[in-house]
Amino acid sequence: MRIIPAIDIIDGKCVRLTQGDYAQKKVYNENPLDVARSFEDQGLQYVHLVDLDGAKAGKVTNWKVVESITKNTGLIVDFGGGIKTDDEIRKLFDCGVKQVNLGSIAVKEPKKVIEWIDTFGSDTIILSADVKQGKIAISGWQENSSLNITTFLRDYIQHGIEYVTCTDISTDGMLTGPNMELYKTLLLSFPQLHLVASGGVSNLEDLQELKRIGVDGVIVGKAIYEGRVRLEELVSL
Repeated sequence: MRIIPAIDIIDGKCVRLTQGDYAQKKVYNENPLDVARSFEDQGLQYVHLVDLDGAKAGKVTNWKVVESITKNTGLIVDFGGGIKTDDEIRKLFDCGVKQVNLGSIAVKEPKKVIEWIDTFGSDTIILSADVKQGKIAISGWQENSSLNITTFLRDYIQHGIEYVTCTDISTDGMLTGPNMELYKTLLLSFPQLHLVASGGVSNLEDLQELKRIGVDGVIVGKAIYEGRVRLEELVSL
């Protein structure tokens, strides 16, 4: 199971939100590169970058942070937040991002995303399925859709999607444990997916249980920043 620490960015700073609420923002570090280096120094290989300004604005915003991390660490970077154009995707790949996360646009413009899967390859695209009460949320979680998670995934699997990150918004930033039943259901329905769990991880036991049920990876955010799990523990999983 891949451990993927998260760096969420607002105004160029490393922050965390609670349940996707921009009003519940806590700044953990003024310099995201220092955070990324701390992950690499402990032996972690991956990092999940989220441009929260970009998610809200509908265009990638924190380019300098992305470039500083891709150019000054050896971490395998996946990035999400506001991606809307071919040029943005190409620029992200050119500056060293390995995979891009597509959420809102995958709901609003599925034909475009299907074209991107064909153009850039299914191994470079991650479908971001952000869930609130079983429905997909979009626009930095500020807007709800009527689209059911199962239907959303099934449609994209038919068009070659292989990588999915699923976040239960109700658990995100709460440190109350992940929605294990959601991930079990998705793995049972779609065993071929590389499913990454996101939201709610509070301790090492949560991670061990996610590994047991068979997720491909898990994104860990607030539990790291609040000292609930130590980086050296993550490397040992």
